[in-house]
Amino acid sequence: MSQENFIVDKKGRKIAVQIPVSVYEKLIADSEELDDIKEYRKAKKHKGEPIPFDQAFKEIENGLV
Repeated sequence: MSQENFIVDKKGRKIAVQIPVSVYEKLIADSEELDDIKEYRKAKKHKGEPIPFDQAFKEIENGLV
């Protein structure tokens, strides 16, 4: 990733980084995808009765979960 620019303090220590918005957006999307994968894996370990997708979606939309 050669598109980053580092912000340094008076002693030359890197304290922040600037990246293009497109790179930032990809990092955010990847992070959200990883969160979804973690939640999926957590849900798969849960021993419960599966419910139909439509019912689950309605419960989420209605704030019942």
